[in-house]
Amino acid sequence: MTTTQPRQLLSVNVAQARLLEIEGQQVLSGIGKRAVSTLTDPQRIELKALGLHGDEQADLTVHGGLSKAVYAYPHEHYAFWQTVRAQAQAQAWGEALPHGMLGENLTITGLTERDVFVGDVLRFPDCSLAISEPRRPCFKFQAVMGFKHAVKMMAQSGYCGFYLTVRQPGTIAAGESYELVPGPREVNIAELFRAKMNRSHLQ
Repeated sequence: MTTTQPRQLLSVNVAQARLLEIEGQQVLSGIGKRAVSTLTDPQRIELKALGLHGDEQADLTVHGGLSKAVYAYPHEHYAFWQTVRAQAQAQAWGEALPHGMLGENLTITGLTERDVFVGDVLRFPDCSLAISEPRRPCFKFQAVMGFKHAVKMMAQSGYCGFYLTVRQPGTIAAGESYELVPGPREVNIAELFRAKMNRSHLQ
């Protein structure tokens, strides 16, 4: 799915790590992101090398560090998740999923996994971030989404979003447009995600 929507940041989402109860066990996670900068309240959020002010990661093997400081997710996929989640829970369409629901720091429009390659740069007015790798779904994602097979649905759809490394620290706010600066363009995120998931299934 390649998008033609304007390249815009819809919201900036952060969370402190907290305990989640998953299948009877207490698990520390920072997946429960909530918007702190929105189109109606576009507060500027500080962005440093290790991520956004107010954001915390519990498991640095899957999110965090210099190479995965920020996680972006295309809003274009939200309708898909709204639909499959409602069907899995035998509910009507219901309220729209809040930004950050997929665990992302940046809810964006204008780019999907097929549009971006490792090394591409997203240039915002006061900062820039480089595409580093796709997100791999885990049991925490499934627990937050609230239905079985959420991990499988992400693997099949390829709607994984992408991690970014901070090239130029600064500030960032909802409503800003951004420019895509091409990198080497050797492998796009959709291809890399498919390869990673196939490899994990073989192990």
